Amino acid sequence: MSRNFEYLGDVEVFLAVVEHGSFTAAAAALSTTASVLSRAVGRLEARLGQQLLRRTTRRIGLTDAGRRYMDQSRQAFELLREAENEARSASAALSGRVRISAPTTYGHYRLPAQLQAFAARHPQVRLELNITNRNVDLIAEGFDMAIRLGEQPDSGLVARRLEDARLRLVAAPGYLARAGVPQRLDDLRAHACLPFVMPRTGRHGAWSFRVDGEDRDWQPDGLLEVSDDVLATVSLAEQGMGICQTYDFVVHERLASGRLVEVLAGFGGRTRPFSLMYAPHRHASAAVRALIDALCGAAAIGSGGAAGPQTPGRPAATPGSAPSAAPPA
Repeated sequence: MSRNFEYLGDVEVFLAVVEHGSFTAAAAALSTTASVLSRAVGRLEARLGQQLLRRTTRRIGLTDAGRRYMDQSRQAFELLREAENEARSASAALSGRVRISAPTTYGHYRLPAQLQAFAARHPQVRLELNITNRNVDLIAEGFDMAIRLGEQPDSGLVARRLEDARLRLVAAPGYLARAGVPQRLDDLRAHACLPFVMPRTGRHGAWSFRVDGEDRDWQPDGLLEVSDDVLATVSLAEQGMGICQTYDFVVHERLASGRLVEVLAGFGGRTRPFSLMYAPHRHASAAVRALIDALCGAAAIGSGGAAGPQTPGRPAATPGSAPSAAPPA
């Protein structure tokens, strides 16, 4: 079998000369002489039948053919570097840093168990978790991935659906004992609703319901509103200050223990999607790829987070009652 790529050393010399701007500077970086590098580039040009560099006594410049060859050669060497790194990682422990951003709900109630399992398998990987309700700029801010809520527009990022998280309307038994149990959506107007101010719009986020098989959004209002951290609405509801809407995985344990009760369960059933976002053309490290696979794999088998499998819905509560079970509409 003939060796077709014996000239790759000359290609590396060509890229080094371009990177350093001259034969002299490249020779110093490679611990050789400018004449040796000049001969290497000359051999490459002869092989290709194209002039790659314009040479003067003071500087060099790329020809059009040289610029195209430089771009394609850099891509080829990057692919070789990735193949080498992947081969090494197959027999070596993963290491490096992975930066991920997540909203407060997912960051507190879903990711901890998933990251703990990942860290146990890959103890040498450094994880940096940013928890915020702001949509970070992955490229500009140096994040490898982000978890985002809602349907994702075509932004040039890869979006992999993690789950469709079920919503629940909840209140504390003590609040319902004082204020009564709403039976219809219109009854909510007479209750202390706990709205969240959306960071991007400055408006109250809509609550989502299903009425007679149709999706309906309802705008909550109240004397007490929450901004920045949506989990505060759950804490306030637990203290008997009103009604809030949140995800089942956030309040699953509180519902099971009776600290919170689901209301208007007959109008439930709506979900909101969470997706993992990352750039498609970034040269991701083995550690980044492993975490992407771990998070998407956990979502696929429904094992992520402390809440576990989704449970059947509960009926509307009565004042002071513990939660009981009946499916929502």
